[in-house]
Amino acid sequence: MGNQSIISLKNIAISFDGDVVLNNLNLNIRDGEFVTLLGPSGCGKTTTLRIIGGFVKQDKGDVFFNGKKINDLPPHKREVNTIFQKYALFPHLNVYDNVAFGMRVHGKSEKQIKATVKEMLNMVNLNGFAHRNINSLSGGQQQRVAIARALANEPKVLLLDEPLGALDLKLRKDMQAELKKIQQKTGITFIFVTHDQEEALSMSDTVVVMDKGAIQQIGTPQDIYNEPQNAFVADFIGESNILDGIMREDYLAEFAGHKFKCVDYGFKPNEPVDVVIRPEDIDVVHPDESHISGMITSVNFKGVHYEIIVDVKGFKWMIQSTDYQEVGTKIGLLLQPDDIHIMHKSKYSGMFGDYSSFSDEMSDPTEQKVEEAEY
Repeated sequence: MGNQSIISLKNIAISFDGDVVLNNLNLNIRDGEFVTLLGPSGCGKTTTLRIIGGFVKQDKGDVFFNGKKINDLPPHKREVNTIFQKYALFPHLNVYDNVAFGMRVHGKSEKQIKATVKEMLNMVNLNGFAHRNINSLSGGQQQRVAIARALANEPKVLLLDEPLGALDLKLRKDMQAELKKIQQKTGITFIFVTHDQEEALSMSDTVVVMDKGAIQQIGTPQDIYNEPQNAFVADFIGESNILDGIMREDYLAEFAGHKFKCVDYGFKPNEPVDVVIRPEDIDVVHPDESHISGMITSVNFKGVHYEIIVDVKGFKWMIQSTDYQEVGTKIGLLLQPDDIHIMHKSKYSGMFGDYSSFSDEMSDPTEQKVEEAEY
């Protein structure tokens, strides 16, 4: 199998109350992959998941499973299991009976069921929990029961809808590692929905970045981080300085009043472009005519590094450096050719990448209410 598509979405479109939620979406998911649909609230990622699961019917387009069209197959007939953010465990059944539930529905023998439940609880590190009451478990333990219950049905594909959203940070990190291990061990295709960039980057083989009902980029976590295709992706994944620039010729970009050698080519001569520079790639040097120079307006200590905001002629840059700098100091910014990433202009150009409005409060992801309308 390896590279064969287990799920294909072809020209999927859907609107709710006249609002377009997915617009002609095409996506192939390979067998045995850990794929994450990543994007802000309302971007269409959850709807995509629900269409794959059969909980929502698209207005247009087709869903294929191993090459067979399954548009009209109800959820319970699809070889797909879903884990929601609200785990939907049966509170009146103990852990064993929750995990056994699907197998009993499918008429497996109690002997088979016993062996499978044991194996599943072992896999999610819940040995000895079989006879525990669901209500006596912590959130993380309930989450693991939900995973065991889903895996017990031997789905070909497991859909996970922000399943770690309700957990605290440390537990989230542990569960991310746990899920990755389980996915690798079982070889089941995982399709995971999140709005947390770090989660997507740390777990996935493939990340599908979405915004406004459309796929913006598909790639490995490294591709998405190092070679974003537009300003939306560059801004959404990690921190980025995004500037207007001009590609004078192959390997030569001009921005912030200076010309720079870069590693990009294949643009038209003098093509207007978006330039991305990651804060951790910038070196602080003595300010002089040959470097971009500016004044430090704020410094925040982040544990590993300092986050330094620098005003360069009214455009605010972010630099991440392990060396402390004093607010009010004038500094130069040193850029190497491979620190510079050039992107074509897009509808997102000019919307991101200037830290003028930057404050720690604004960028705190825990402030985002997960209860927003999640399409």
